[in-house]
Amino acid sequence: MENFSLILAIVVVTALAFDFTNGFHDTANAMATTISTGALKPKVAVVMSAALNLVGAFLSVEVANTISKGLVDENGIRPEVIFAALVGAILWNLLTWLVGLPSSSSHALMGGLIGATVASAGFGAVHSDVLVTKVLLPAVAAPIVAGLAATLATRFSYGIGKNAEGEATRKGYRAGQIASAGLVSLAHGTNDAQKTMGIITLALIAGGAIAPGSNPPTWVILSAGLAIALGTYIGGWRIIRTMGKGLTDLEPRQGFAAQTSAATAILASSHLGFSLSTTHVVSGSVMGAGLGRKGGVVRWSTATRMFIAWALTLPAAALVGAGAESVTDLGDWGTAAVAVFLVGASAAIWKISRREVVDHTNVVDDTAEPAGVVTTAIAAVIPPPTGTVAEDLSATIPAQATTEPAPAAPPAAAV
Repeated sequence: MENFSLILAIVVVTALAFDFTNGFHDTANAMATTISTGALKPKVAVVMSAALNLVGAFLSVEVANTISKGLVDENGIRPEVIFAALVGAILWNLLTWLVGLPSSSSHALMGGLIGATVASAGFGAVHSDVLVTKVLLPAVAAPIVAGLAATLATRFSYGIGKNAEGEATRKGYRAGQIASAGLVSLAHGTNDAQKTMGIITLALIAGGAIAPGSNPPTWVILSAGLAIALGTYIGGWRIIRTMGKGLTDLEPRQGFAAQTSAATAILASSHLGFSLSTTHVVSGSVMGAGLGRKGGVVRWSTATRMFIAWALTLPAAALVGAGAESVTDLGDWGTAAVAVFLVGASAAIWKISRREVVDHTNVVDDTAEPAGVVTTAIAAVIPPPTGTVAEDLSATIPAQATTEPAPAAPPAAAV
């Protein structure tokens, strides 16, 4: 561990802080549907997810190698560049957590790293072929594949079980859902903890602490696993609410289909070294499961907000990362100023979040879906009804026409 400078220590601590935010930001990926269907109690779910995230961190280093060796040129990258990248990723994670949007922590990290690298060394330092094949294409393909698989799995489960609707069947699907949720947690640890391993390894290479091309050291793997597990245990309750209730209403068999499809896609991508967004995959599978049930619906206003957040994640984090890099380039004072800004902004976001607390006690409460643009516009020009339902119906639907009975003829006079 030679040449382990102060800036390198700051980068490692900041990377673990990002890993922590990744944990509580992405808890919903594994446990939102399990909690919303009642298969597990909220606290039990996050404890289980945290433990399996820790185990998953030790299963592979392929994604870590994609980040530390493939995405950007190791030569000429300073530790300050990686620090600036982490600032962009952390702030985007916290902002989307505040509003309850399940955006991608992975793409926030990729965006921050790309923006800071371009600001420091130019566009030539980013390996565009790796960016396209390992990041962008999987970002588009994986949620579509997972969504289609979840739709088919949901229809299949309802087809074979249409005559089995008893309590035993529901318990069976809940058990399967718990198992599949555990698999998603394991996959999340395998995929997402590696991103922090990769970013720390890249910082160690940039700081001269380890040789270029090295795999993540054991202490890096362990610390990244512990950080993401702790963040998962804290629980990102706001995003769990959005994923579990705001996007669609799921029954246990739908939750089982969604999580099994997502886990399969994530584990396969991790094995291939794709820097996949587990958020995108799970969101796609949840929407697919919602559409797979007859009469099921997806709340497209929520889905639209998610899509917008997904589209903004890479460029927004890149802009913040580039801005932070331009300040750190001024020297030690610039780095200190960026660190103070990160701490202050994070504290402000946390304080704002305390105005409306969402935790394990109210995460499954039914909440109204916010109206879309069209609904809001109509409501602005049409006054709401003021009477009772019966009065409103009688005022809206005209009563059927009735014919007066003909008057009875007078009795004939007696002769």
